[in-house]
This record gives sequence, C-alpha cells and structure tokens, in this order.
Amino acid sequence: MRWLLLLSTLVAAPAVAQDRSTENAVTQAEDAFGTSIGNEDVGIYNSNDVRGFSPTRAGNVRVEGLYYDQVWALTSRLRRSTTIRIGISAQGFPFPAPTGVVDYALRKPGQDARLSVVSSVNSYGGGSLELDAVVPLGETLSLGAGVGLYRNEFFNGTNSKQHVEGVSLRWTPSPDVEIMPFWSRSDIYDDTIGPLYTPAGPYLPPRVERRRFNGPKWTIYEGAASTYGGIGRIDLSPDWQLRAGIFRSFFANSIDHFTSITDLTPDGRGRFLVFADPPNKLASTSSELRLSRRIVDGPRLHRIHLSLFARDRTNRYDGSDLIDLGPTRIGDTITAPQPRYNYGPQTNDRVRQETLGLAYEGRWKGVGELSFGLQKTRYRKQTDQPGVPLATSRAEPFLFNIAAAAYVGNRLAIYGGYTRGLEESGVAPQNAVNRNEALPAIITNQADIGFRWAITPKLKVIAGLFDVRKPYFNLNATNRFELLGDVKNQGIEMSFSGALTPRLDIVAGAVFSRPRVTGEGVRLGRLGPLPVGQAARKVDLNFDWRPPLLDGLSIDLAIAHSGAIPATRDNRVNLPPRTLVDFGSRFAFKLGMAPASLRLSVSNLFDVYAYDLRGAGAYDLIDGRLLTVRLSIDL
Repeated sequence: MRWLLLLSTLVAAPAVAQDRSTENAVTQAEDAFGTSIGNEDVGIYNSNDVRGFSPTRAGNVRVEGLYYDQVWALTSRLRRSTTIRIGISAQGFPFPAPTGVVDYALRKPGQDARLSVVSSVNSYGGGSLELDAVVPLGETLSLGAGVGLYRNEFFNGTNSKQHVEGVSLRWTPSPDVEIMPFWSRSDIYDDTIGPLYTPAGPYLPPRVERRRFNGPKWTIYEGAASTYGGIGRIDLSPDWQLRAGIFRSFFANSIDHFTSITDLTPDGRGRFLVFADPPNKLASTSSELRLSRRIVDGPRLHRIHLSLFARDRTNRYDGSDLIDLGPTRIGDTITAPQPRYNYGPQTNDRVRQETLGLAYEGRWKGVGELSFGLQKTRYRKQTDQPGVPLATSRAEPFLFNIAAAAYVGNRLAIYGGYTRGLEESGVAPQNAVNRNEALPAIITNQADIGFRWAITPKLKVIAGLFDVRKPYFNLNATNRFELLGDVKNQGIEMSFSGALTPRLDIVAGAVFSRPRVTGEGVRLGRLGPLPVGQAARKVDLNFDWRPPLLDGLSIDLAIAHSGAIPATRDNRVNLPPRTLVDFGSRFAFKLGMAPASLRLSVSNLFDVYAYDLRGAGAYDLIDGRLLTVRLSIDL
C-alpha cells in the first residue's frame, strides 16, 4: 500500500454527504450537456456521445480532474456523479480534450456515520438492492463501503445477475493533506446474450417481439471487472499544491459469446451465428502527478500547472470460434446443443504513453479568463499477432489548447477556445471481422465559441458553435473496421438550466449539427457523406415540479428527441427520428428519524418501438415501456 499512498494526491474538495434519498439529476445539474447523479441522468450528451463522438473511447476520462485510462467505468459504489465538460464548462480545466471530458466525482466518506439503502423493482421483473455505508474510524480517518446486488431483465427477454462491491478510505491527518485509496469489483454471471440483427439489404430489420429470447441458453457471458487505486493532495504551502492519482482498471471474461441473426430478409428469415471467444483480458495502469502554483496579483489570480501523466494498457483478444446454427426465422426457438469450441490463436496489444504538460490559468475579476496548455506526448503501440511479425507504431506530437472568456457585465460571459489532442479510436465493434482489435491513436481538433448568460442567479443560458474534426473509422466493404477518411462535425449547442420558479426546475438542451465524411471513399462513392451513428439534431427537456399541495412531493417529465441517424456506410438506411417521453414522481418523507424517498418512474411512456444502432448495419431493440419503483433510505 505504501506506493499507493505516496502517489495518491488530488484536488482539494470537501467530503460530501452520502445521502441517496436526495439524489435528483434535474435539480442538481449545472447545465444540460450531461450529468449523471446516482441512478439518474439528464442532458443531451453522455459519456459515450459528445458532439457525435465518444469521449470515453477517445480516452478523455478523469477522476476528480485527474487522468484515468478507463477500461471499466467506476461503479456507483465509488462514483457520486459524472459531468460532461465541454465549452465554457471546460474553461479553467487543465488539459481539456477535443471531444470533451468525462469527469467523475467520488463518494468521499465524511465524519458522520450513515447507512444508505436503495432498493428497486421494475415491471420486467428486475430488481436491485444497494447498501452504502460511511464509518468514521477516528478524527482523521473514515471508511466508505458498499455493495450492490442486481437481477437485470432486458428488453429482448434475456437476463443477468451482477454483484458490485466497493471500499474507500479517506485520511486527512491535517487540513493540508487528503489521501483516499479505493477498490471496487463487479462480477457479471448468467448473462444471456441476445442477438443483433443484420439485414441482407438496404432496409431495417422486420419487427421483433420484445421480452422474448429464442436463442440457445448456453450463449452467455461471464466476467469480472475491477478498478482500484488512490487519489489525494498535499498543500505544500498556501500557494503550492501537489496532486496525484494512480489507477488500475481491468476486466477479464471467462465466458464470452456474441450472437447475430445475419442476412435478414423482410419476412424475418436469416442465419443464426454465434461467436465464442476464449478467455480474454483488457487492463490498464494509469497515473498523473501534478504540481500547481498559485499567484495572487490584486484582482488577478494566476495558476500554473506542471503535470506528468502516463498509462500502460494491455489487450488480449482474437481466437474466436464461429458457430453457424443455420437458417432461422425471427420468433423460432433454437435448441441447438452447446458445441465443443475450436479456439484460434490470440493477439496481444500493448500501448504505452507518457505525456508532460504545462498549463496556465488566469482570472481577472470582472474582466475575464485566459488559459492555455502545451503537452509533449510519447505514444507507442505494439501488436503481437500470431504468424505476423511484431508491428510497432509510434507518435510523439506536440499538443496544445488555448481558451478565453470575457465578462460583459455581471451576467454575461463570451468564450472561445481551440484544442488539439491525441485520442484513442477505441476498439473494433462486435460485428466487425476484426472485432475487439485496438485501433491506433489519432490527432483530433476542436474549436468552439459561445456565451453564458445568467438570466437570474439560479437560471442560466449557454449557447455555442463548435467544430470537431478527426479521422473516420468504420466498416469497409469486407466488414473490417478501419480508417476510411475524415469526419467533421459543425453545429450549435444550447443549454437552459436552473430554477424557473421556486417550485419548478428545468434542464433543457439541444444540439443541431452538420456531420460530414470526406476522403477518397466518398469521392469514389464507396461511402456516403454522412457518418454512421451521428444524428444531426438532439433535443432533451427535463422538468421537476414541486406542487404546493403536499410537501415532499415532486413530479418530473423528460422528453428526448433524436433526428434521423445514418445506419449504413452508404447512407441508404437511416434510423427514423424518434421522441421518447419519461414520466415520474418522488415523495420525500421521514421513516422514523431517517430521511427517505419513494420514486416511481415510467420510461418510454408511450411504448415507442424503435431500434438502436450497434455498429454499421447492425441493430438492436430499445426498451419498451418500463415502470420502476425505487425506495431510498438514509439511516
């Protein structure tokens, strides 16, 4: 543990109450660009979709602002909230990233003993029980521990079981020192894998009955994932601060199947394919060490950051065995016995990256802000594929960012910025012939400009223009996921959030964009000009109203609209526009002396039938109408 404690240092932030009964994403979100709190989330973006791209796949994840190479997301046993930082919310955030930053805030155990219990059931038959405790161990040491038990029931009739555990310690021997090691693990088992649908031509799959699974019972997934490490800070003096974090993130699959009904005809006929993978593992160790200096010059505040962050990621994949279960028809039951698998050799990837960065933040009271950063990164990737010579790729670019904001009066700020970064391309999707292959790092660029206007102290508007450009990866004509050209996405995004009245809160966001693919593939007609999976418009409206007739009662409404989404690389097929409505209410009350809340929610209120995209030309259903009842108690 000594290495963990020495390297764990983080942003000064007070411990927050672990109350689960008061979690409410609408009333607690800072803007409409993406916030997740507990089991709730709001906003036009999320950790897998920001301005048409995935910040998680790009490697733009932080834990309390510190670099984290995520293999498995932090579980809710450790994570209190998730915030998407883009535009003006990324101003003053050292070393921003072109496709936005996913910033996790941790549950920090304080000095008040408590036990939070959250239980839920839903109309599919699923349920969960979550227990999170804070135990003070002394005046300077406190323990946080939690466990979650889940039975998941899915829209396609499959199900799974999962248990999640997490432990954290928070040690504050003085106001100048905070050290917090943590550990969590997630085990998934008996996870039946339902099929994706791949049509034989330029059309969507025929209608599929929800809540019915007709595949073999042996097509399951079982695996475990874990994240552990530590964060902390040391205030060396009133003007010098040292922070650091070290994280180990991995998952290992013991049983892994992927199923697909391919060559689907409009009448529902196709072939049922099963891909069985040998045990595989993806793991990463990442860390950041940051030294910060503060300089106060009258109304001006300057901060200088010197940072070193690094990662070492390994990936073992390939070796799949393809089992063709022959012709089938949607709705027919498949009872084929489990075969003996003939696994092939596996491929090993290793990525090592070190980055040295220098950043400056300046704030002038009543005037504005200025920030810029310069990074030198060293990236190396080795691929060891059986029967092929060892392949090595390297990159050592300079990266930079600059941003500024000008205050116009007390309520209006105008901002703009530019960022150039080196980002990951993720891994090839499940329906690619090179599925799970780690893709090369790419240079990406982003520019944005906009304003923030505080209409009232509790209500604000943010609007801005953005331009994001990066290489374009997708399936080629042979179903291999690879570089096909370049993609740019230009558009406008808006956020309107806060208290409209003392009893009504709103979080409303919208993005209207013009994504385009360029390159030889488009010129030759092999690709359409629209990138797969990117909607040109999204609107998200959320309301939380506390009626005066009963204290503790609130009613919430969410409306999410998405425009058409190109579903194939030639743009001949689109997912049609759709609008989903969620409705709910919660009642806060006392159970004895303990705060509690009862929440009822209905997602997809009007039972809209639609597909989600799972890769170019591969589809899955969305959830139908789902009623969930959740009880939260803080003892």
